[in-house]
Amino acid sequence: MSSKKVSIGGKPSAKKTADDTAVDAWVGSRGQEAPKEPMKRLTIDIPAELHAKLKADCAMRSRKMADEVRELLMEKYGKS
Repeated sequence: MSSKKVSIGGKPSAKKTADDTAVDAWVGSRGQEAPKEPMKRLTIDIPAELHAKLKADCAMRSRKMADEVRELLMEKYGKS
């Protein structure tokens, strides 16, 4: 039985090139707008059935659950 030697390339360089920096900047800026006001995280517990309904409805409308809940809270409490 003969064995075949396979050479493995060297370790990738940790140095960033100008192209890497431009790509990182583009990826970091995609779809991100500075929020108009600071955001705070809210964690709530809801019944599993309500969660399933919300998740299914948002999926059918291609919406994020957080956006849907945020909109509902704005309807109820509005901007001060």
